[in-house]
Amino acid sequence: MNNTAQDQNTLEAMARALSLAARSPEVGRNPRVGCVLTDDSGNIVAEGYHLGAGHPHAEVEALGDARAKGVDTRGLTAVVTLEPCNHHGTTGPCSLALQEAGIARVVFGASDPGDHSGGGHATLSAAGIEVVPGVMAQQSEDLNTHWFFAMRQQRPFVTAKWAQSLDGRSAAPDQTSQWITGTESRHRVHEQRAQHGVIMVGTTTALVDNPSLTARTPEGGLASTQPHAVVMGHREIPETSAVRNHPGGFQQMSTHEPQRALEELFTQGFRSVYLEGGKTLMSAFVQADLVDEHHITMGPMLLGGKYLAVDDIGVETMSDAKALTISSVETLGSDIWVVATPTRAEEE
Repeated sequence: MNNTAQDQNTLEAMARALSLAARSPEVGRNPRVGCVLTDDSGNIVAEGYHLGAGHPHAEVEALGDARAKGVDTRGLTAVVTLEPCNHHGTTGPCSLALQEAGIARVVFGASDPGDHSGGGHATLSAAGIEVVPGVMAQQSEDLNTHWFFAMRQQRPFVTAKWAQSLDGRSAAPDQTSQWITGTESRHRVHEQRAQHGVIMVGTTTALVDNPSLTARTPEGGLASTQPHAVVMGHREIPETSAVRNHPGGFQQMSTHEPQRALEELFTQGFRSVYLEGGKTLMSAFVQADLVDEHHITMGPMLLGGKYLAVDDIGVETMSDAKALTISSVETLGSDIWVVATPTRAEEE
């Protein structure tokens, strides 16, 4: 087979592996990964993807698929969306599993940035296996935006969401706030909740509003994927509070330090956090430059008064302003949904 045909087969195999990776859970400790095994002609003979933490990794799933089909894995090429892992976690290292299966060549997409899980490339090369890195790497990263960020920064990716009137108020002068935004925006919020590992509020929000913080379908039922509910602050949350019965689990973090909370959540295996209020919690994360994406939804009304969506964020003058880059502006029903990211130096 000539190089042109080989390159095309490799790209097609990686495209298939990416489509498999998209079936992996979107939220969790581990990344979404797919793997296919190909023969000398570039034909896919086995495939697999990661089903989530505690389950075999994609490479092991593909090897198991080969065995189930009676395929001899010796001399095959493994095409995998992420560099094979190189450590013992809840499962063994994929770099070793590929060696033991007699895989002759490994093509992977994105490199694994993990301090403990990375290094599979070097291990495979040292074992005499041909390794081709970086094939469709950006597509692999795009499937795992929160995970890659978390592994590089050693903290979860943080999305801050709030609803406000066009004049920046989160409630009317009598403190009523239902509803500033419409049904379409609220549906989007529930979708976003399900796409994050943690949903977080402060103690005031938990005590005053008694929210359930669940992710729900447009029909009102529980979504199949639920975030883990976290209340941050020192005041005790009553045993009768709705959030204590959250289907994704509940914990209270008795701290007012955002960095400390994020470090603890990362250690627990959470890779993304969805902040939903109130303004004291939101403002603390913004002031600490620990919000990575803002989701600001605006209802078509003016409220006036003192109840602003955010409070003190450490800005005294224009030169202190928290600069943002607007990623998208979308109309949802009668509302405007803005996504913006901090304009900061590129993450290391």
